[in-house]
Amino acid sequence: MQKILIANRGEIAERIIRTCNRLGIETVAVYSEADKDLPYVQLATIARHIGEAPPQKSYLNVELLLKIAKEENVDAVHPGYGFLSENGQFCEELQNAGLTFIGPSVDVIRLMGDKLSARRAMIQAGVPVVPGSEQPVETFEEACKLAEEIGFPVMLKASGGGGGIGMHRCENKEDIEKTFEQTKKRAKAYFNNEDMFIEKYVGNAKHIEVQIFGDSLGNVVHMYERNCSVQRRNQKVIEEAQSPSISEKARKLICEAAVLAAKQVKYENAGTVEFIMDEEENFYFLEMNTRLQVEHPVTESITGLDLVEWQLHVAKGESLPLGQEEITSKGHSIEFRLYAEDPVTFYPSPGLITEWQLPESEGVRIDSGYGPDLKVTPFYDPMIAKIVISDSSREQAIERAKNYLEKVKVSGIKTNLPFLKRVLETEDFFKGNYHTGFIQSMKPIINQ
Repeated sequence: MQKILIANRGEIAERIIRTCNRLGIETVAVYSEADKDLPYVQLATIARHIGEAPPQKSYLNVELLLKIAKEENVDAVHPGYGFLSENGQFCEELQNAGLTFIGPSVDVIRLMGDKLSARRAMIQAGVPVVPGSEQPVETFEEACKLAEEIGFPVMLKASGGGGGIGMHRCENKEDIEKTFEQTKKRAKAYFNNEDMFIEKYVGNAKHIEVQIFGDSLGNVVHMYERNCSVQRRNQKVIEEAQSPSISEKARKLICEAAVLAAKQVKYENAGTVEFIMDEEENFYFLEMNTRLQVEHPVTESITGLDLVEWQLHVAKGESLPLGQEEITSKGHSIEFRLYAEDPVTFYPSPGLITEWQLPESEGVRIDSGYGPDLKVTPFYDPMIAKIVISDSSREQAIERAKNYLEKVKVSGIKTNLPFLKRVLETEDFFKGNYHTGFIQSMKPIINQ
């Protein structure tokens, strides 16, 4: 593997390029008209313009990506996350063109990309799943009947959904009636799959996910778990590894369940098995992300491993670099997603960055695709940086984070920096006693 194309943009493209540069692998970056000045374009060996700013005319243009890959004579394609990273058709077309997809197989992407088929696979493997439907619910009446059997509140979900899209909490029949057709239409528009299903809503739940890796020889390992419960609009804002406030017994069981899930589907490359955990530490399979996660740096920080390097080894058909007993965890790491958004409403805030101070500091890693005098456009996710803080203990990592965030200065756009600072001051976060409803409970405090 001497040259790879990165079918993505911004900080994840830059992060992949840095590992490839260290390993002596040439990289081909692609950029839209809106991204021509971003740092990753200069960092790559070769950069190719791929079209106008809207993703459909650039980063989602499979035909043009394949054309560039052929013209540049690349060996493989890394999809990053988002965009085409979990698109089975893209993976299949790459393989038909004789290119290596740096990720799992087409069959696994399709199986786990459909939440209903994923649920059935996990039931078969003996992995706990949230009580709910195993087949699509076709009508509002059917959804209501099932919800009454399960017990309100429930989650109405799009089978092909992701990123918080196509999910609604329903307290009663009226809620289902109001959202059923709307969610179905949105699912069809976003995922070309209008199948819906019902799951029991688990209140005050922790969102715990396990980083797993598999190879073509059948080996599967975990790299411990992350807590991703600080969320807004069902999207993560702060993640940490390892999870605070769960017992060692629960940690062991949830990591073992994730490995079992990966083995059930013969998983290869990097993946994440996501669970929700209730107040009694009962945990249930939520979904499997068949790609590298945004929050992978906290796992790299506690294990000392480069997950992109592992991805490249596995994509070449090699065995996992280490066995389970050789993977250890040390210290604590917290990732703060810095967004170009209003810190109260969480609405995106595109614009020109006029000031940018994210200084280098001990125990701090910055993954970012932006900098001073660069524009944040409305076409893509508004995340502008990941601030990863690590130390020997969680308490010390929190203290280091408080000190560092005071030094961060970004002007010209609104950011969620005030919100991140406020989270660090809350007693629930300090004690690790928080759940997925944490941000909603904080809103009155932020508005003061």
